[in-house]
Parts: sequence; C-alpha cells; structure tokens
Amino acid sequence: MASSITNSGSITTAAVASGQINFTGLGNGTDFNALIDGLVKAEGTRTTQLTAWKQEWTDKVAAFQTLNTRMLSLKTTLDGMDTMDTFMVKAVSSTDTSALTASADSTAQVSTHSVIIGQLAQNDILTTASGVSALTSVVAPSNTNITLSYAGASFTLSNVSAGTTLTGLVNYINNSTLCAGKIKATTIFDGTVYHLQVYGMGQGDVNQVVISNTGSLVFSPAAFTNTQQAQSSHIKVDGYPIGAASWLSRDSNTVADVVPGITMNLRQANSNASLLIGVSTDTAAIKQNIQNFVSQVNQVRTMIQAMSKVDTTTPSSPQGALLTGNYGVQLIDSQLKDVVADKALGFSYFTALTSNAGSGDIFSSLSQLGIKTDADESSPTSGQLILDDAVLSAALASNPDAVAKLFAASNLGESTSPNFSFLGAIGGTTKPGNYNVSIITSGAGISSATINGHPAAIDGWKITGSAGFDEAGLVVQLDNHSLNSTLTGLVNLKQGKAGEMADKLKALTSTTDGPLHILQENYGDITKDIDTKIASETTRIANYKAMLQDKFSRLDTLLGTLNQQQTQLTSSIAQLSK
Repeated sequence: MASSITNSGSITTAAVASGQINFTGLGNGTDFNALIDGLVKAEGTRTTQLTAWKQEWTDKVAAFQTLNTRMLSLKTTLDGMDTMDTFMVKAVSSTDTSALTASADSTAQVSTHSVIIGQLAQNDILTTASGVSALTSVVAPSNTNITLSYAGASFTLSNVSAGTTLTGLVNYINNSTLCAGKIKATTIFDGTVYHLQVYGMGQGDVNQVVISNTGSLVFSPAAFTNTQQAQSSHIKVDGYPIGAASWLSRDSNTVADVVPGITMNLRQANSNASLLIGVSTDTAAIKQNIQNFVSQVNQVRTMIQAMSKVDTTTPSSPQGALLTGNYGVQLIDSQLKDVVADKALGFSYFTALTSNAGSGDIFSSLSQLGIKTDADESSPTSGQLILDDAVLSAALASNPDAVAKLFAASNLGESTSPNFSFLGAIGGTTKPGNYNVSIITSGAGISSATINGHPAAIDGWKITGSAGFDEAGLVVQLDNHSLNSTLTGLVNLKQGKAGEMADKLKALTSTTDGPLHILQENYGDITKDIDTKIASETTRIANYKAMLQDKFSRLDTLLGTLNQQQTQLTSSIAQLSK
C-alpha cells in the first residue's frame, strides 16, 4: 500500500487493491465496513459455487421424488386391472330384474340362459303367540336354562338370571357365543304387547330352529309359532332338472355354482315364468382399461422425457435438462419400455403354418393390439405410446378373452401337452414363464422328472419345481399313467402386461434397493458433504473478515495519528511563516 500527503494536508492517493476493489481517501471518513464487505464478498466466491452446486443436487432429488410419485400412481392404476376379473368386464342382462339379477366374472361364457324360480330361500322364524306389556317386563321369574337346536345341533343357554327382562333376554341370547352365527333374537310390537322372536341366521331347509325347553320363562316352548318356515331356493336352469317336481336346491338366494362364472340373485319366485339372462363381453369397458393403461404409461414417459431431454434449439451449444444422461433415469426408462415391447411372460408366439399349427397364444405382445411407440422424432407424441383404435377394435371383436389374457393373466397356468396338466404355483415365488417338462415313468410310477432341466420333486403322480429355480413351487400332474414312458411338453405360467409392469414398478420404486431410492440416498450424501464444505468455508470467511476488521482498525488508528501530526505540522509551518 502506498500513499502521499500534499501540502494542503489531504491524502491525495491511497490505492489499496484486493482483486479488483480499489479505494482512496483513507483517514478522511473512509467506509471501512463497505470495503471489508467487498473483500469478503470477493473471497466468498467458492461458497456461492458450493451453494449453487448443492441446489443442483437438491433439485435432482426433488425430481426423483416427483418421478417416484408418478410411477406409484401408474402402479396403483395397474393394480386395479391386473386380474382377469378386474380387467375383463362381463355384462349380464335379465328379462325381469325385479325377479332375477345376475353378475358374471371373466370365466363366464357369452351365452343366454333360461331360469325358472320355484321358490326363494328363507330362514326359520319363531314368534311367541303371547306377549308382555313392556320391554322392561320380567320374563324370567327365577333362574333358568333354555335349550335350543339349530340345523339339528342342540345346545343350552344356562344361568338366565331371575328378574331378567324381555330386553335383557334378547341381549343375553344375542351375546351368547353358543348362538353366534346361528340364532338371533329380537322383539316385535303388535300395538298392544311385545312378542319375543327367535330366528335362524342361515337360509335353507336344514337350518331349522327348535326351542325344546324354556324352564321358568313366561314363554313355554308351545308358545312359539313357526311364523316363517326355513326353506331352500328352487330353480331350474336351461330346462334342468326335468320334471315338474324336480328342482336344483340351494340354501341361499345367491346362486353361484350352477352356471360357471355367473352369480344369480333370486328375488321373486314364479314357477310358471321362464326368465332369461344374457352374458356379453363389455368391450367398451375393456377398451377403456387399455386406454387408461396407455395414458398412464405416457404420463411417466413424458415426465422422463422432460427430465432428460437435450435442447438443440441452438445447435452449437445444446443444453441438457436436469437429469440428462442420468444412469438411474435411463435404467428406469429402458426397463419400462422393455415391458411394453417384449413378449408377455409365459406366453408363446402363435404358430399357424407349422406341424404344430394352432398352438401358442393368439396375442402375445402389445403391438398386436395396436399399441406401439411413436418413433417419429418430429411428432409431438415422439417416444410415447400410440394406440391404433382400428387394430384394437378388430382384436376385441375376434377374441376378447385373448386380449384380456395379454393384459391381465395372473398366475394362469396352462399345459400344451395332453399327458399332464398344470396343478398350481406359489404366488410371488414361482416366476411366470415357459417351462419344459420331462417325466419318465417305470413300473412303479414316476421314476424321474425335470422342469427346465432341473430335477423336480416327485409325489405320486405329481411333480413340483425345486427351490432355488424360477420353477420353484410349480406343480404339474401327470394324467397319462402309461408306464415305462418318457413324456415331454411345455407348461406356461402366464402373467399379463399390467401385472408385469406393476411388478417392475414395485421393484423400481422400492424403498430399500430401488434405483430411485439408492440415487436419492447417494445424492443426499453428496449434499451433506457440500454442507460440510460450506460450513468450513463459512468459518474461513468469518475468520478472514475478523482479520480484515482488525487490520483496518489498526490502519484507521495509524491514519488518525498521521492526520493529527499533519495538522500539528501545518500549524507549526504557518507559525514559522509569520
């Protein structure tokens, strides 16, 4: 630092430089605080850089969280359509909904059925002929027991206390574990007195209620009248059973085991009327499910595109987005695209012109339904799924079951061989896929068996895939019991695209080993490290500022002293001049 003092007594130059900061006029009211702040600001460039760097990593974590939320939303949508019953909607009509309604699951065949309802199912109801004047009237003058039977099984309610009122007796019966699920009690008021009513919980001929002993109750067994007789429902379906006196009997008005896939709700009996129910495939509902699938997948794809795109508006200096080139985002994008593009798990390509003509699945990939990725880079939907409605409509018209399987098959096992059949699999353990089965029989039955070349466990005429392999838990039953034979074939365990993508999303969004979670943890560690560096820089800058304050304080003191000396010298020179 250099300075000069003129005869006028003012400091004309005092140039101090720190970087690009200069100041003059030291000792004459100079604002040292502003000077120090400027020097500190110049020294804090690294802190500014670190803060900006931290914000960049923080923004990336926020972007991961947004993407994770969108992926979970897609998974929720897929979870609502990953079974045949939720995806393949069957509509059922009735010629008289006041008498008969019905619903159908995915296994119901498109068909029409005639139904005659001979009688409705009822539960047994016993009501006392006499009554009491109030709900608080005592109906047990002394301690007593009550013996009843339901569906042929007898039991005793003991220790009904003396002084029990009608309301108390009803509560005692209803709270008894012996009566749970079997018998309920209530009261009915005829305008003058209250009657006790006991009824069986189940409908059907067998669910009769009998009160054989009431002890000291004011209501004797003979006082109970069977005001509604337990009976089963009677129906004829498609003319069966034949004969006016022959009926299909069920202990409920909800009948689900007569026509496969159809549940009938009986509402009104009329043995002279034939009702019709019709089952059809609701292709509009299926198409809406597919459109929802495409729309939701595109929302995830659009978000990934926005996060990882490269802006080439200025070709000489292309600009990447926040997550351009990020490995985790690329991994997610690639795996989700593979699910859409690949053949469905456990499905086989259809072979129409080979020696094995007619085998395989009519639809095994989404492209066969008109779902493809737009590869036109100039298109506004580039990189997104596009749906060809004409192709989808044709597929639904030709085979809606095959369309539904491609989307919603869930642990659907099928055998291509007449020699053995799929018997079962363990959900979450047995992997969907195609399995080559080989079974060798001898005089004692199955002597050895393999699934995909791995030894299988043998249990009678059944074999089970071994643990440690994809086929673990896959159970195959040998139907051809020919001895001393080698029988081979293929067993397919199918999973539709909705379930496959839902499983993939579950893995990708896992809070333990999902890529987004791992990246968020890594980036969190990076931001913590940056925070440590910022804290260190903050301490260093604080020390630097304190040093400057001390230095300039001493300088200010020195300049004050020099100014005083200058004033004194100036005064002395003036006196000498005189």
